[in-house]
Parts: sequence; C-alpha cells; structure tokens
Amino acid sequence: MATCDVCGNNYANSFTVTQGKITGTFDSFECAIHAMAPRCAHCQCAVIGHGVEANGATYCCEHCARHAGG
Repeated sequence: MATCDVCGNNYANSFTVTQGKITGTFDSFECAIHAMAPRCAHCQCAVIGHGVEANGATYCCEHCARHAGG
C-alpha cells in the first residue's frame, strides 16, 4: 500500500503518475488531476481535456482564451 500525495489516504490500489521530472502517488484520478493537471490561465479550472493554447498560456476552452485576449 502507498499513501496518496494529495489526500493522505493509504490505499492498496494506489498508482504513480510521472509528468516530466515530477512523479506523484495517488489513490484516485481525482487526486492525480488535482495535483498535476494544468490550470486555465483565465478561470483556473483544471484542464483535463485538450485545452486551448494561445499566447503561451493554456486555457480550458476557446471562450476563456478569447476573454483573456488570447
């Protein structure tokens, strides 16, 4: 068993995710998303899909990109 880096739950089915040089241990995809997903540059929601990149920033959707001037 391993302990989740986000919630501290000690879970038999925990898993690790590696993103570049960062590795985390999680008990759910919810915790992995909370810790590792990029955040929208406008509304700060977790970007769990493809997202939109504009002017060097990541947005959750075209609406946020346009609203931010991207």
